[in-house]
Amino acid sequence: MAALEDIWPGMDDSEIEGATEAETRRKLERLRELHADLSAAVTALQDAPQTDQLQLARLKKRKLLIKDQITVLAATLTPDLIA
Repeated sequence: MAALEDIWPGMDDSEIEGATEAETRRKLERLRELHADLSAAVTALQDAPQTDQLQLARLKKRKLLIKDQITVLAATLTPDLIA
């Protein structure tokens, strides 16, 4: 998995660890909403008769980066279980 700084410029692991659970859950919800909005935008752009391929590629890349952010935040909320 990419380093947090790579997918979330300006934020490092210590900032995630210092955030309260409520703050993390709010950020996670905002990211999920943004991901859904980008998904709708990608679909709409793909359905357009004249699609700007560069714009489509940028939206898809941003959507993937947000998905990575969601994964990182969700992992901080999941306790480590010792098998």
